[in-house]
Amino acid sequence: MKAVFWIFLGGGTGSVLRYLIGVFQKNLLTTNLPLGTFVSNMFACAVMAAWIRFQPSGFTQEPMKLLLLTGFCGGLSTFSTFSMETIALFRSGHLQWAIVNMLINLMVCLGLLLWGIKK
Repeated sequence: MKAVFWIFLGGGTGSVLRYLIGVFQKNLLTTNLPLGTFVSNMFACAVMAAWIRFQPSGFTQEPMKLLLLTGFCGGLSTFSTFSMETIALFRSGHLQWAIVNMLINLMVCLGLLLWGIKK
């Protein structure tokens, strides 16, 4: 039952941060590119990459793994929103922004995780 608590705590924190990043983007940035989702996904991947890279014992430290990786990163990152926003860009005729959105999300997030596993 302790595991559920750590996941709940991390997931709630990540979800609230994701919401605040979205509010920041809508209020301060005017662009067709959904930067709030990108920043959220990138930050979650950076946290995960740092965990992988700097944990001497790998993924074995519970409950921090549950709090940060499963909870926080799970609540913060959002593949479904990324997918929905990309489809919306395609449908609204912003083909170039849809492609840019896909490329930067995939390249940066995968790049961060590759950096994390490279020792």
